[in-house]
Amino acid sequence: MINSIGRVLPEYSEGYGEIRPFAGINKNVSNSEYMNRIDTVKKHKASKRRNNLAELIRELEIKDGMTLSFHHHLRNGDKVLNMVMEQVAEMGIKDLTIAASSLFPVHAPLVGWIQKGVVTSVIASYISGPVAQSISQGDLKYPAIMHTHGGRARAIESGELVIDIAFLGAPTSDCCGNINGVQGPAACGTLGYAVSDAEYAKKVVAVTDNLVPYPAERVAISQEYVDYVLVVDSIGDPDGIVSGTTQITRNPLGLKIAAQAVKVIEASGYLKEGMSFQTGAGGTSLAVAHFLKEKMLEEGLVGSFASGGITGCLVDMFEQGMFRALLDVQCFDHEAIRSFRENSRHQAMSASKYGNPHNKGAVVDQLDVMILGATEIDQDFNVNVTTGSDGCIMGGSGGHSDTAAGAKLAIVVTQLVKKRNPIVKESVTTVTTPGESIDVLVTERGIAVNPRREDVRKQLLQAGIHLVDIKRLKEMAYELTGEPQALDKDGRIVAFVEYRDGTLIDVVRKI
Repeated sequence: MINSIGRVLPEYSEGYGEIRPFAGINKNVSNSEYMNRIDTVKKHKASKRRNNLAELIRELEIKDGMTLSFHHHLRNGDKVLNMVMEQVAEMGIKDLTIAASSLFPVHAPLVGWIQKGVVTSVIASYISGPVAQSISQGDLKYPAIMHTHGGRARAIESGELVIDIAFLGAPTSDCCGNINGVQGPAACGTLGYAVSDAEYAKKVVAVTDNLVPYPAERVAISQEYVDYVLVVDSIGDPDGIVSGTTQITRNPLGLKIAAQAVKVIEASGYLKEGMSFQTGAGGTSLAVAHFLKEKMLEEGLVGSFASGGITGCLVDMFEQGMFRALLDVQCFDHEAIRSFRENSRHQAMSASKYGNPHNKGAVVDQLDVMILGATEIDQDFNVNVTTGSDGCIMGGSGGHSDTAAGAKLAIVVTQLVKKRNPIVKESVTTVTTPGESIDVLVTERGIAVNPRREDVRKQLLQAGIHLVDIKRLKEMAYELTGEPQALDKDGRIVAFVEYRDGTLIDVVRKI
């Protein structure tokens, strides 16, 4: 079958079930009731504390075919997933589903467990490194499922994704399982991606290297959701939090693009008192925040909030008085962790509050401006941040689709060409975010406005901003690189890309 953006999909897949095709950004409105939080009342145990992982796994009665979940707040410094899976594999347990909020290069040992059949299914919002390569090559028995951050919370809370056991890296915990992320040797700040797992998993294990006297302070996940507290030597390296995509670009082209994006924000009318703002973690996106700060200081503006994965750039703006609050689902660096620890107006939010399209109100719906990156963008404004142009998985939506759908002005910032590859194309390799939710594209060669946003086009023209048709930007890119060779569309499906509402927007095929 074919979905609303023309992507060919199967009607059914083993390990996934019946396919619900993407029909549009606001077409699949949930009418299902959410699950009750699971097993919040249990028989009292004398003690939740455990000191031996192997003994705990036996006590948990992990069986073949179960689903284990993990959060990614330690990003490329995480040790919890590998630690747990090594022990599970030694015990001969197999056919497991790993439901991780994201996977990074540090999780490379998963490749061996995938190849041996210990892990046969992977569900995540973002996958990079050796695990992404392995899945792309077809090592995983069943196609991986790639959610958005908000879509993952929706799937858990609606019962689509049932977690048997959640292993939650806990930078600090007391003996009853009151967890915070702001204290301890592996402090990571907020724990927004772990909240749904804690509240809805059948069993929950807090894995900590910093056990404190009861009661713990600054509780992010409360004891009534936690079954066991496992004390280990180390849950991870907090220096791994700052990995990959959390540094401002120094590239002159990227800086030019960022400056142009701020002009677009100003001309569109959203640079105003009380504005709300979010930026992705890419270098050019972070540069937009830098130039926006200068403009807000110049005009004496104070925004309502900045949100998302919070970086030092946004902390700097917040501490200089440019935003009244920060709404934080994940700290991207040490400055963000410090700010969250010290300032009550730097607020935590769960992934569900952040971007779940089927709850009673997500933060993304309160956004004025969202700055997004793109691995590829096509002439219909569809964006790919899931695969490279070679079709290999190298990321995923994260909050990309959630914020694009919610923000009043969603701006993609990218160079026209990178490493001899066109970024603006006739058709993206993989659709992550549908074009109907993207409003403006800013490149170093020109600015294009989605025809759906005639209002924005008129505002930019009135401000004297020169606009270029996106098809002309595509032609410019092809003039520099040549037309890219089409990939095989008939190979085995290795991953399903879900939109935030749980419908299927695209598939990834074996490379």
